[in-house]
Amino acid sequence: MYGRVVGTVRTGRDIPDHSAIPGTAHADVQLRFVVGTDRQKLEQTIRAHLDAHAFPMVEVELLQAVPATRLSPDSPWVHWATASLHRTTGKPPAILPNLGGTLPNDAFADILGLPTVWVPHSHPSCAQHAPDEHLLGTVAREALAIMAGLFWDLGESPGSMCP
Repeated sequence: MYGRVVGTVRTGRDIPDHSAIPGTAHADVQLRFVVGTDRQKLEQTIRAHLDAHAFPMVEVELLQAVPATRLSPDSPWVHWATASLHRTTGKPPAILPNLGGTLPNDAFADILGLPTVWVPHSHPSCAQHAPDEHLLGTVAREALAIMAGLFWDLGESPGSMCP
């Protein structure tokens, strides 16, 4: 597993200027994992980790788990999309083959058997999903150009639309 993200944390009672250590705490946590992670054993795995580190009092409740998906970097669709993005930006894109199990992409990739290519629009210090998350204007403009170029190239593809 990677990219542990804590969504919210709540502790004790909401009393201003109260310096006592709260008796309770609650955290909503997202876990992003790779293809092959056994989602059926996720809660059990977390429980074992907490127990091994002397946290038997921590309760674990798994609310949902979406399978991670992966398209081989050797897929013709990856090569096609890479070429399209390179034509649009003049730069070779970075290829990250895994989608970390947080979007219901499995409906397309696993259930329908379709190749899926995700094109994120971000930069290293954007602080995604943090209180200070932001998107630079230059990144937003490039994202619009990238997607317009990708759809243009898809529309211009001859024949069956398959690379």
